[in-house]
Amino acid sequence: MMWRASLLLLLLLLRHGAQGKPSPDAGPHGQGRVHQAAPLSDAPHDDSHGNFQYDHEAFLGREVAKEFDQLTPEESQARLGRIVDRMDRAGDGDGWVSLAELRAWIAHTQQRHIRDSVSAAWDTYDTDRDGRVGWEELRNATYGHYAPGEEFHDVEDAETYKKMLARDERRFRVADQDGDSMATREELTAFLHPEEFPHMRDIVIAETLEDLDRNKDGYVQVEEYIADLYSAEPGEEEPAWVQTERQQFRDFRDLNKDGHLDGSEVGHWVLPPAQDQPLVEANHLLHESDTDKDGRLSKAEILSNWNMFVGSQATNYGEDLTRHHDEL
Repeated sequence: MMWRASLLLLLLLLRHGAQGKPSPDAGPHGQGRVHQAAPLSDAPHDDSHGNFQYDHEAFLGREVAKEFDQLTPEESQARLGRIVDRMDRAGDGDGWVSLAELRAWIAHTQQRHIRDSVSAAWDTYDTDRDGRVGWEELRNATYGHYAPGEEFHDVEDAETYKKMLARDERRFRVADQDGDSMATREELTAFLHPEEFPHMRDIVIAETLEDLDRNKDGYVQVEEYIADLYSAEPGEEEPAWVQTERQQFRDFRDLNKDGHLDGSEVGHWVLPPAQDQPLVEANHLLHESDTDKDGRLSKAEILSNWNMFVGSQATNYGEDLTRHHDEL
């Protein structure tokens, strides 16, 4: 039926994203497939001039940092104290904040947008409200209910949808680490955001290879790489940026210079090695606050340097600035 086809298309676009060819003015090309960690903050890291905005956004997340800017110093410090207690409880609960606990907190705040997106999807997929998402629940919520043997009989290009369904099931099986066909919230997060999980790395690489490898030889040739970025019109001269991408392929993508990309090279491209930004920032905050130089932070040490961690710019605060109050 038409309504089912339309709903199916909408859900798949939301899940997989609409692919489009970039124009020469679209910025760095070929970056749509590259999963690179976003910076902790776009603010300059300029502590020497008393500008701690980078530290605030790294420690709290950007949206919550804006809330703290509106709090009184007293409320800001009080909320920081609660965060300190939570960091310690999430670790070993020994009354101190270690480097590992500080790093874990920063990583947690930086993943808030991912948790929010999973929360938004959870009710759609957990149809029986049992606190887990089974493969059948996810399949039916995304692709619709079909009797066995009648899958996609009422939509155009049924074979394409069957391939997408098989691909989703394979990804679900990898995300479902305990193999019970039921996804916890963490496992659903791995399914929806596989680039964030080391154990999903191979599936990200496999899906990228399948998308680009048009001749199905197991490799990405330069023309397949370019075809993912640019579709030439008949008689159209290839733009300069496409020539640049060809050079990028030869110089930086094809690491062993054999003329194509294998799985390892695809992985290096789409999931490049990254600096552990939360660890770098945690080391910085610990170094600046560890007054007794014992390699860990007491609550008193953190609160005495509260302006670097959270800050405050207001003399009073409003009543509508606690969207994340429960989380903090």
